[in-house]
Amino acid sequence: MIIYGSVVSPFVRKLLGYLGEKGIDFELKGVGIGDPDPGFRAASPLGKMPAMDDDGFLLADSSAIIHYLEAKHPEPALIPADPQQRGRVIWWDEFGDTVFAACSGKMFFNRIVSPKFLGREGDLAAAAQAEAEELPKLLDYLESAIPASGYLVGDRFTLADLAAASPLMNLRHCGACLDAAKHPKTAAWSEAILSRPSLAPWVEKEERMMAKVLAAA
Repeated sequence: MIIYGSVVSPFVRKLLGYLGEKGIDFELKGVGIGDPDPGFRAASPLGKMPAMDDDGFLLADSSAIIHYLEAKHPEPALIPADPQQRGRVIWWDEFGDTVFAACSGKMFFNRIVSPKFLGREGDLAAAAQAEAEELPKLLDYLESAIPASGYLVGDRFTLADLAAASPLMNLRHCGACLDAAKHPKTAAWSEAILSRPSLAPWVEKEERMMAKVLAAA
């Protein structure tokens, strides 16, 4: 199986953690925004990451890939069979992908991707507005929603935790760090999720890469 994507993408990061939790072997082929790699473009007609080539079966979008793999590799289950728990996991996946990642993306893209990777000035006002107005509400919500178990759904690790924690790495890269005094449950939960064996090696690789990028003139 080939996965196309970049480790700094929250969607790729979510998928890499999922694959690690499942114990599924894969090869990560690094691609960037708008990459012309023919395998990537065949798997992802819109040029968005991640994309997958599973022995000739091509698919793009982290959630689509994960639902495909969950059906193919049902154990250990990361999307519960219980209807209510499944609904909550899908909701958290949507929250992570379309709400939380969108907010962190405004900061990460405009402060990091645009100037460092694309060579053009980012919209720093939009990044500042997202950090000041959008992010606090999302972090407050997470703080109120994390159960005593430390897992978002069903008192065990699921896709919900991967999806909601992944965008927090992008916040780290652009200086919007969690305040553990203000959001102690969120800080402890995110550290526990991102430190799991399925994610920790990718997080370390990503941090080394970003340190070089940010140190470059």
